[in-house]
Amino acid sequence: MADTGAGTKTRAWHRYRNLPKNVLALSLVSLLNDTSSEIIYPVLPAFLALSLGASPFAIGLIEGFAESVASILKLFSGYLSDRFGTRKLPVFLGYSLAAVTRPFLAFVTSWPQVLVVRMTDRVGKGIRGAPRDALIADSVPPSERGFAFGFNRASDHLGAVFGPLASFALLSIFAANTQNPTIREYQQVFLFASIPVVLGLIVIAFFVKERDKPAADAAPVAPPNLSLRGFDGNFKRFLFVIAIFTLSNSTDAFLLLRAGQSGISPVILPLLWMTLHVSKVVSSLIGGDLSDRVGRKKLIVAGWLIYALVYVGFGFASEAWHAWVLFIVYGTYFGLTEGVEKAFVADMVPEDKRGTAYGLYNLAFGITVFPASLLFGLAWNQFGAATAFLASGGVSLLAILLLTTVKTEAKT
Repeated sequence: MADTGAGTKTRAWHRYRNLPKNVLALSLVSLLNDTSSEIIYPVLPAFLALSLGASPFAIGLIEGFAESVASILKLFSGYLSDRFGTRKLPVFLGYSLAAVTRPFLAFVTSWPQVLVVRMTDRVGKGIRGAPRDALIADSVPPSERGFAFGFNRASDHLGAVFGPLASFALLSIFAANTQNPTIREYQQVFLFASIPVVLGLIVIAFFVKERDKPAADAAPVAPPNLSLRGFDGNFKRFLFVIAIFTLSNSTDAFLLLRAGQSGISPVILPLLWMTLHVSKVVSSLIGGDLSDRVGRKKLIVAGWLIYALVYVGFGFASEAWHAWVLFIVYGTYFGLTEGVEKAFVADMVPEDKRGTAYGLYNLAFGITVFPASLLFGLAWNQFGAATAFLASGGVSLLAILLLTTVKTEAKT
């Protein structure tokens, strides 16, 4: 038995060591960018609600609109990366915009100003997202896609462990009253957010390479179309199911707001957010590997079911420990779905259309993520938090039923 365990560890280490350089470099960039982003995100709902007087509806508007803009832009960036055969340039430009934008949160004095900054930051995400995913998919064989995307998502979430730790440390240093920091004390924390993402730009510039095209690719080919016409019915069905599921998937800012209502103070919220991402790191490594061996759809169904149960749990959460448990379990949803869904997309489409396919995948998310957050905020305002969370859980169960109609055969 000991030999079997040692052999398993050796094989796992061999797979990590042999990941392509592009996957390793882009995963490091994801780690650095998320460290930057997550210095801000876990304290942003408290900053908006307690310091700027924003309502749940306003928070839903900010995060929903920002994420929707990002997802819709991924359609165009993915298509253009296919059309012009370049992935690296839009990736670099997208991360550059994040580095320039985030420090402006240190100067906001109202929630509409936060909306502008968050939207601009998410524009950068929209520019880089689909080309980055296509670059990862191009760099690995089909049998390793789940593992590569799982590793990338785990690296991203590891950054979201470091970011909240930095946020907690900075708030502890700057805030005279950690139970209720002032606007200026929050803003001092936000100023530090661009440092990690600037380091990520250096990694992109020197270590990320465009994939060399085989000689056969030099022959003239028809340019990709920015439409669904070039994709089969199975992929279109999957996009529809993603759009339905996203109606249940409002911004995580509401989870942080709910955690605050359950008794967790603003200065502890970054540690709660860090714990969530520790769960994401572990489950992403496991989920990506499992999807290569047992199938993508099974893991997505399991992840969506966990999501539904967590949202039902948040509907009844009333103690601080409830939030801690639910956030840990919530992390496994991401590990079983984020990287797996991206590998599933790569399985469904030919290589020369992957950028466009990832753009359409994110468009399916983007057209419903804004109404999801907006409707959740309205439901919270009108009927209370419990009703909003229970309704979201119900919609996600509907999406699971629809996912059973999607076929799992991979393109060769």
